Amino acid sequence: MSSSSSRVLVVGAGLTGSLSACLLRRELKDKNVHIVVWDKARGVGGRMSTFRPPDPSCHSADLGAQYISATREYARSHHSFYTELLAEGILRPLDCAVEGLRHKDGSTDYVAPLGMSSVVKHFLRQSGADLFLEHQVSGLYRRGASWEVHRKQGDSQNFDSVLLTIPVPQILQLEGDLADVLSVQQRELLHGVSYSSRFALALFFPPGTDLGVPWGVRYYNNDGDNSKIICYATVEPRKRCTDGGAGLGPSLVVHTGVPFGLQNLERNAEEVQPIILGELKRLLPALPQPISIKCHKWRYSQVASAVAGCPGHMTLSEHPLLVCAGDAFTHSNFDGCLTSALSALEAFKGVM
Repeated sequence: MSSSSSRVLVVGAGLTGSLSACLLRRELKDKNVHIVVWDKARGVGGRMSTFRPPDPSCHSADLGAQYISATREYARSHHSFYTELLAEGILRPLDCAVEGLRHKDGSTDYVAPLGMSSVVKHFLRQSGADLFLEHQVSGLYRRGASWEVHRKQGDSQNFDSVLLTIPVPQILQLEGDLADVLSVQQRELLHGVSYSSRFALALFFPPGTDLGVPWGVRYYNNDGDNSKIICYATVEPRKRCTDGGAGLGPSLVVHTGVPFGLQNLERNAEEVQPIILGELKRLLPALPQPISIKCHKWRYSQVASAVAGCPGHMTLSEHPLLVCAGDAFTHSNFDGCLTSALSALEAFKGVM
């Protein structure tokens, strides 16, 4: 691949995509490489998205990942990344009352005071990539030494190399030449990936509201009963150590358990919202009335079965380069995404 003018497309502006774009920029800073990031959503973050309610007087809410837990091993191997995020104030240690958590020995928990999406935004800024939202990829077509990438909206662009960081089922649904470049073994490995599903519900309250709970984070399945509708709840400003900051009203986020998510997978969020609210009322009967509510379905919440062997990434084509990465190739947490991004970087270094 010529270093005079190389166009790299990263599909997905979640954690793996943003980390990959950042690592590519840092590795290829002396080369003329144009990095582009596409995401189908209206905002960045993927499963680390932060929702901002219509009423600006309310605190934002993390609908996906809640905080980052670093094991002792990863704290060492990924030390430079944690140091960077802590020094920039993007992460800080979790310092609130946590009930019902079976904490892993030696691990450290971190929160993002500005919301989990701020982690993704940091790496996107560092990448210098051109970001395009509401850009959903529909197909990939080989055109000589490049990939012609089609959008669902109907247009297309050519790139010298492509990195796919979207969920594996969405990769397998892409039209074009993907079926031709996948080996039988790769296809079997990708079809073996499965995800858990869950719903997230955020309630937003006016400034000065007392939610009447002593904790910042509460787990409800610590007794081993995974059949419960709600397995997790958090008071967002308390979790993020921003309680009372800027005079914003508090927000409360709850996550449903995996069995409930599976049972209601084909129902939309509007149908499921009253069920979750009913269970929340049972758990917290004195909870005040919110001024707005947001319910979100995570069809691909966490990886239940990763690609066998957890290879970090998968190279589908070397010429032109087409690589898949993400937590499906490692495991579902910050360090899993970072491990995958570092692995994908090696594939790009070999040809650029």
